[in-house]
Amino acid sequence: MRVGVEVGGTFTDLVLVEAGQVRIAKVPSTPAHPDEGALNAIEAAGIDLAQVTDLVHGSTVATNAILERKGAPVCFVVTQGFRDVLLLQRHNRRQIYDLFYVKPEPVVQRHQIVEVEERLRADGSVAVPLDLGRAAKALRDALAPGHFKSVAICLLNSYANPDHELALAALVRERWPELAVTCSVDVTREFREYERASTTTLAAYVQPVIESYLTRFSTNLQARGFKGWLSVMQSNGGRLPVEGIIRNAITSLYSGPAAGVIGAVRQAGRSGFGDLITFDMGGTSTDVCLIADGKPDLASETEVDGLPIRTPVLDIVTVGAGGGSLIWVDDGGLLRAGPQSAGADPGPACYCRGGEQATVTDAHMIRGTVRPEAFLGGKMTVDAALSAKVFQPVAERFGMTLEEAADSAIRVAENNIVRAIQLVSTERGRDPRDYTLVPYGGAGPLHAARVAEELGIRTILVPPNAGVLSAAGLLVADFVRYETRTRRLLIEEGVEAAVRETFAAMTQTISDYYRELGLTGDLHLHHSLDMRYVGQAFEVTVDLTPEELERMDGKLLFDAFDAAHHRVFEFGASPHSRAEIVSFRLGAAVPAESVPAFRESETPLPDAAESTVFDRGEQVTCRLITRTAFRDEGRLSGPALVEDNTSTIYLPRGWTGRIDEYDNLILERDPAARA
Repeated sequence: MRVGVEVGGTFTDLVLVEAGQVRIAKVPSTPAHPDEGALNAIEAAGIDLAQVTDLVHGSTVATNAILERKGAPVCFVVTQGFRDVLLLQRHNRRQIYDLFYVKPEPVVQRHQIVEVEERLRADGSVAVPLDLGRAAKALRDALAPGHFKSVAICLLNSYANPDHELALAALVRERWPELAVTCSVDVTREFREYERASTTTLAAYVQPVIESYLTRFSTNLQARGFKGWLSVMQSNGGRLPVEGIIRNAITSLYSGPAAGVIGAVRQAGRSGFGDLITFDMGGTSTDVCLIADGKPDLASETEVDGLPIRTPVLDIVTVGAGGGSLIWVDDGGLLRAGPQSAGADPGPACYCRGGEQATVTDAHMIRGTVRPEAFLGGKMTVDAALSAKVFQPVAERFGMTLEEAADSAIRVAENNIVRAIQLVSTERGRDPRDYTLVPYGGAGPLHAARVAEELGIRTILVPPNAGVLSAAGLLVADFVRYETRTRRLLIEEGVEAAVRETFAAMTQTISDYYRELGLTGDLHLHHSLDMRYVGQAFEVTVDLTPEELERMDGKLLFDAFDAAHHRVFEFGASPHSRAEIVSFRLGAAVPAESVPAFRESETPLPDAAESTVFDRGEQVTCRLITRTAFRDEGRLSGPALVEDNTSTIYLPRGWTGRIDEYDNLILERDPAARA
């Protein structure tokens, strides 16, 4: 018995897979105590935890700790003279026309920073030896008041030589064992001091929060009889045992969105689809990601609240367009949707929890694309009259009927989603018409057809139980660890020996790490290099296949980089160009023992055969059918509403659908349909 539990901003989703059978649960999240929402989902599903062998968890705890500034107080240790690295940041100005622009506020204040006497050169050689005695005194003075719960250590050029950081960490652990210690060499062993310092402090900031949360969650599970394997999803699309996440909590920032992408890739791959644009629309936001040949793009850096974090993450773009996104009118009199959200508490007005502002979900209630009696398979009570009440001021403002106002609000939200998809496709030189759209989340399938039409996409794949796909994605994720190391090497004859030597050392480091966590099995390795022309300031990532690594020489490396550079910038090398390697990146995956099949759960039949929807300014009579009945019927043409236990799929006129052998609903647009 395997269970995935994903805590979202509005709902907490659970998927249980046992012997080919699927059981699902969806309950309101509890933002103040996310683990309570997870336990509520387990209880709602009626699970005997003593029978569960594998439980995978994803949550937004780390992200929320940063956004809400509720992390642990951090004492930050730096090389003498670098006390202001977090405050100076970069000289670039993000909003160049904003007269009141201020730089992002770091999570560590200047008075919380301790300087120690030491210095390493860029090649790792010692310029000024570390004086542990003076460092101990400086730390004693800073830590004496007892305000701190965590210590972050990030010394100049330590990525090239970790000895000074490790010595300081040993000192802190010996004299202040109650404090959590985070070293930059354990979090991001890369150059660029500000980004490295920011990542280290944020890792230290969330580490005690994550440790406390996961310890409490694990204890509660064990008290309920759980004796199985507990692991947590990471932002990079892989999971790790809870002990590994506690060591490096910053990797769990975007575990929910990453799980959805992995679930979409695996489920679409069963039906032979590899080039995808995933579209996850939940209660508070929409996350989109582009997948080429079954492989999601991976970014080496992300941001939270404007603060850079150097850790591998799936290249996901997020916009504030979810079911709970607020509908409002801006100062210019334009109708807007999001990014503010009603969240889980109070949620949309129709949830009957005191919501007083119009949301996207309320708009669906009014125009008929969501039926109150079928919400969450009929398991949640909602009131469409409350949706009408909060939308009345919007309708009056624009001189519209309620249906027209609701329809307009949904079109605005869909335009936001289209823009997000363009960011990962057309703006990066990829034509969205070459991809299949994969919508999921509670609201994704409702909007998919209209979003696809705007982008010229003619094929949509809706996975089974799409509203809880992120929870299902937890169960199909491999165990993944990434190691990064900055080492500058000029591309010249004989460089291949140094490249292989560096990758071999990194492979050994990851192997030892997995062994400590009790993970065994063959490692599936992914090698890549950050490279640039000599004199450039930023790099291009070059992936290397095992075959390329085996037969690699200087010319092959240069040609691979030149081709990658040309794809990004539309120009390549001049006759006298020289290139260099800056950083090595190694991903290592231990595949999950088995990948369970994800099937649609049975849906009760509706009490009607037709329903009326107000869409694009007109009343449309739609066929009303459940997904399980649709599966038995074969093929369906729009307009139609297809309901399941977690979402509703809307097929406008001009779309047809079929369910394949893997329970994926394939929607196709009639080639003759008007663009």
